[in-house]
Amino acid sequence: MTRSGIPSRQILSSLRQSNPKLQAVSKTIYNTKGKIQKDNLAGRTMIQALFEELCQGDFTFDVAYDQNGHLTHLFFAHPFSSILTKSYTNVFVMDCTYKTNKYKMPLLDIIGVSSFNSSFYSCFAFLEKEGEGDYIWALHNFSKILGPTCHPFVIVSDRELTLMNAIKVVFPSTTNLLCVWHIEKNILANCKPYFDTQDDWTTFLSTWNEVINSQDEEAFNEAWKLVELLYKDKEKVLCYIQKTWLPFKERFVHAWTENCAHFGNRVSSRAKGAHGKLKKYLQVSTGDLYQVKNKICLAIENEFKEITIQLSSERIRIPHHNYNNYFFKELITKVS
Repeated sequence: MTRSGIPSRQILSSLRQSNPKLQAVSKTIYNTKGKIQKDNLAGRTMIQALFEELCQGDFTFDVAYDQNGHLTHLFFAHPFSSILTKSYTNVFVMDCTYKTNKYKMPLLDIIGVSSFNSSFYSCFAFLEKEGEGDYIWALHNFSKILGPTCHPFVIVSDRELTLMNAIKVVFPSTTNLLCVWHIEKNILANCKPYFDTQDDWTTFLSTWNEVINSQDEEAFNEAWKLVELLYKDKEKVLCYIQKTWLPFKERFVHAWTENCAHFGNRVSSRAKGAHGKLKKYLQVSTGDLYQVKNKICLAIENEFKEITIQLSSERIRIPHHNYNNYFFKELITKVS
């Protein structure tokens, strides 16, 4: 049950259900889990055990140290994740999550998109900080999994300037889209206070969405001129949008984003969902890198099995709606 990531309180409940006379208490479970971990380490330090398991498990990984020999960066990709990453190289979502380890290192989580439009964990990087150099180091390791000639079509991220610059350095031919949901939340936080009523704010949002949904450059220019005309008395609102978001209009306005193959991925919600799923496995935010790695692997292995089962199911399922006719006879059971 410990290997399956079940919390201690649920382990105790399960044991009591199977044996009502059980004399164990919570402390018994914690002590037993501690003994299991000690036996797994077999006299090794956490870092020694981590590196040995990464080497023996065919992980793709890399580390970096500071001048004092302290570990500052750790990149790793599970073998199952590498298989999926090489199979589905078109779209990735990148975002950092926090409160995953006792060293308070930001965790860069790179999420891929499968052919079923489901998400999968591609790779992880514990970083010293969220600087441009840190991201470049992580993305160079990510690029080694993809191969020297393979660049994603699209990488979706939040407006994290250091990450955006790193993507431009490592993947110059990749389109970096900005999450439109993230943009809306930022505009809500920075612009709504300048509107007196909810109706005024709703009208403004509708007008702003017309800007985002512009189908060509001419329509965008007209939509933005309308915003400037209608809200010329909202100088701070216009100034915020002009300085913060319009310089990156090619990354979120339809007139430009529809020219690249993003397959409908224009928000980073996949990453947020993956963070939430991961933290259910982690349970606590005070684990060391060895413990965190083991629980991440548990999440990846379960995810890989789900995708494999779904893929197998698609290969044997014959679609009957609109496809079961002579025109498609050579494709049935060939294309999923």
